[in-house]
Amino acid sequence: MATTTAPPQASSTLKPGSFVEPPGDDILYEIVDNEVRELPPMGARETLLASVLFRILSNFAWDHALGQVVSEMLFLLIPVTNLQRRPDLAFVSFERWPRGRPVPKGPAWEVVPNLAIEVVSPSNLADKVMEKIEDYFSAGVQRVWVIYPEIAKLYDYDSPTSVKILTPDKLLEGGDILPGLQLPLTEILVDATQEPA
Repeated sequence: MATTTAPPQASSTLKPGSFVEPPGDDILYEIVDNEVRELPPMGARETLLASVLFRILSNFAWDHALGQVVSEMLFLLIPVTNLQRRPDLAFVSFERWPRGRPVPKGPAWEVVPNLAIEVVSPSNLADKVMEKIEDYFSAGVQRVWVIYPEIAKLYDYDSPTSVKILTPDKLLEGGDILPGLQLPLTEILVDATQEPA
């Protein structure tokens, strides 16, 4: 998730159903309510946490033939409204996108991930985080993990109104999405919140 002090800004307004011209190769963006919203890059702490989690989940999903884990992938979640979101990490099962099936060329992957993960910075607004959670579930995402490095907590949502709050002493379990996954949260939360000596 974006981590600079400036909130995401709409760079252009689109007509419903119109083609989206990406703002540029180096610019991350989402499309919400027919607006292109530019996203600044994550901070160093959030990037490290996301990178560690990506490595763990990607290896687990691949080794167990479950699906693909991707980082900062733009997804076309609801074609009729052109809703495109870019979670920090996401898992797409082989049931939703079969193994070996090519991903079409284009800026957005036209599939709804099973799991979306957001890594929150202190500058992120609570209403914007909730907006993303609601969009994910409206599109058919099954679970959403929202990680708050600043307070060392992971919010595990299975609906917009049902959430488990996990602290570093807990195990994060994959459930039906990533069966068999049991991740001690000390592996990602403690290192991310430690201050330099």
